[in-house]
Amino acid sequence: MAEAMISGIVSSDLVPSHQIIASNRSNVKRLSELETCYGIKGLTKDQLAINELDIIVLAMKPKDIDVALESLQQQLQPHQLVLSVIAGISTTYIEEKLRSNQPVIRVMPNTSSMIGESATALSLGTYVTEEQTKISQKLLCTIGKVYIIAEEHMDVFTGVAGSGPAYFYYLMEHMERTAKEAGLDHAVCRDAVAQTILGAAKMMLQNDEEPASLRKKVTSPNGTTAAGIEALRSYGGGKAISEAIKGAAKRSEEISMQMLDENNNLVIN
Repeated sequence: MAEAMISGIVSSDLVPSHQIIASNRSNVKRLSELETCYGIKGLTKDQLAINELDIIVLAMKPKDIDVALESLQQQLQPHQLVLSVIAGISTTYIEEKLRSNQPVIRVMPNTSSMIGESATALSLGTYVTEEQTKISQKLLCTIGKVYIIAEEHMDVFTGVAGSGPAYFYYLMEHMERTAKEAGLDHAVCRDAVAQTILGAAKMMLQNDEEPASLRKKVTSPNGTTAAGIEALRSYGGGKAISEAIKGAAKRSEEISMQMLDENNNLVIN
């Protein structure tokens, strides 16, 4: 996700590449790769001057967050914005660990960020200003569409958008396989299925109509689409989709809760 953000921001020319710094503890080879690919600076943790930055993006694994926050707590200035792309870690947790009125925004992109088509949620911490919100939206719009949501809704957003690409791949997998079994050329199957889903999604985004209304418009009584929809209903297609979203959202909530003990301390091994 961090590389997707770098790619999007650099491609947009929103921020000059030489003003973007990637940092890690000691993986100099990886930093060099990012420098070569995107024209940014790569610095190890010991080389990084935190107080010179306007925005700090946290994109490490959850188990490493406490060490990072402990280091930042000694160096951060009140005006500096912290963007967290760390799954399961709330803005409240980060605010408490930093022990200051630090502006923190939790960011939830999905895998389509790699091609600039992410559905990205932002949850604003207690101390974020309107200007910082606007800046964050501009930055994240370089990798797709941005939605500001309450943090309590982050789990269901994960169930819809975070896990959503996999639902579509699963649907495409079965559509493609069935068409191939009926004799349709593999290349045609792959492209036609993807184009069909892409076209339907674009029509919906360009329309104010509800999905159910659009579905009815393309479903003639006793026609081929009606037969297909009836099969989906009889095999519980709608229920399966609903349960998939609920299941992913529930698991997201469970993972977040399992990370913390009763004293709000991380318990990740």
